[in-house]
Amino acid sequence: MRTFDLAPLYRATVGFDQVANLMDRVLSNDVGNQSYPPYNIEKTGEDAWRISVAVAGFSPEELTVEQRENALVISARKSEEKSGKEAEGERVWLHRGIANRAFERRFTLADHVNVTGASHEHGLLNVDLVRQVPEALKPRRIAIAGPKSTGETVEAEAVEEAASVN
Repeated sequence: MRTFDLAPLYRATVGFDQVANLMDRVLSNDVGNQSYPPYNIEKTGEDAWRISVAVAGFSPEELTVEQRENALVISARKSEEKSGKEAEGERVWLHRGIANRAFERRFTLADHVNVTGASHEHGLLNVDLVRQVPEALKPRRIAIAGPKSTGETVEAEAVEEAASVN
C-alpha cells in the first residue's frame, strides 16, 4: 500500500483538516474489509444522490438509517426470533449463499448534504440525499453604487423617484 505525507497540506492550508482526515480514511487498510453489503451510489440531479444497498433477507424493521453530523450510518441486525430452526419446522439448508449477517456501513457526507428519504423494495434499501445550502451561504450579487458628488444630485434623484412612484 502507498503512504502519502500530508505535512505539506497542513503547512500551506488552514481549515482543511477534514480533507486530510478523509484521505487518511480512504487510504487506510479498513476500506478493503468493507465489501459487505454491496452498494451503488448514483447521481440523480445536480445536487441529489441515491445510495442503494443490497439488503436481501432483511425486513425494513431490521434496518436502521441514521444521519449523524456529516455521516450516514446504515446498519442491520437480524431479529433473534428464529434460532436455526423455523417456527413451522426444521429447515435443512443445502446451500446458503444469501448472507444474513449484521452489518454497519458508514458514508461520509459533505457539508449541507441531508437525507430526504429511504425506501425498501426488491431487496434494496434506497437512501435519497440532497445538498441544501442555507440562504445565508449562497452567493448573492452586491449592487455597486455610483459616485455621489454633491448633496444637490442626491436630492434631485430623490425627487425624481418620488415623482415616478406617484
